[in-house]
Amino acid sequence: MGSRALSTAVDLIDAPLLYKGKVRELYDLGEHLLIVVTDRISAFDYVLDPPVPAKGTVLNQLSAFWFDLTKHLMDNHVVHTDAQTLGAIAKDPEVLEGRVMVSKRAERIDIECVVRGYITGGGWRQYQSTGEINGIHLPEGMRKNEAFKEPIFTPAAKNDVGHDEDISMDTMKDMVGAELALELQEKSLMLYHYAHNYCAERGIILADCKFEFGLLDGKVILIDEIFTPDSSRFWDQSKYELDIEIDSMDKEPVRSYLAGTDWDKNSKPEELPAGVVEETTRRYTDIYRRITAPVQSNS
Repeated sequence: MGSRALSTAVDLIDAPLLYKGKVRELYDLGEHLLIVVTDRISAFDYVLDPPVPAKGTVLNQLSAFWFDLTKHLMDNHVVHTDAQTLGAIAKDPEVLEGRVMVSKRAERIDIECVVRGYITGGGWRQYQSTGEINGIHLPEGMRKNEAFKEPIFTPAAKNDVGHDEDISMDTMKDMVGAELALELQEKSLMLYHYAHNYCAERGIILADCKFEFGLLDGKVILIDEIFTPDSSRFWDQSKYELDIEIDSMDKEPVRSYLAGTDWDKNSKPEELPAGVVEETTRRYTDIYRRITAPVQSNS
């Protein structure tokens, strides 16, 4: 994991920039797409300064790890992740190493496919006010962080501007068709079950996660990122309790720091202190290490 933080790759890539997200940049390679994962970090819809060293390489390499691990379950968009083979496109392959993913061009399905195994976060807030999550009626008296009897599928309609919008399964069927909606639900739940079991063997709870899918030659494939700290909620099993705010294994140090300041959330906050940035780097590298390490046998 490189120590130099990268806030943008625009000066390092000799290819047209198609899209610049909060963290990822998408470049046009003709037949394929190039995703570069920067070290930018966002919270409360603001991209913060400074970037967090190693964050981008963790996100990219963790996604690559999971894409490889789940390819027997379904196809994905990965072509390769080797900056050295980009040739003249990469002006500084050393800096880009570990943070690039060359991907197949798929037609993105504009639904964020969310699976929740536990009632927490935005799902808990919905349940408190309505007794439901995305139109799914839930038992009375559930407690914060409680596991569902079975994980639930709670999609959101993707908005390129502003927040994604929680929708019911019926709305999703209206948007993409019933057959595709049911296929995405089935594949999302299958992937969640697989990763939840995998993480449990490593002392980690996968509380919830989100997927993006695309269509390639009429077939559904997995795209974007999977099971990273930016797209999933990981809890350390040793810290799991009901009725508390569990410290998740991600950019929690940044959120906690901002919540403890008098920042008004209406303008970009001041630079993050060095200690918060260092702790966030440590969090990301730790989750990477724990997920990719082989399970130690007790024999």
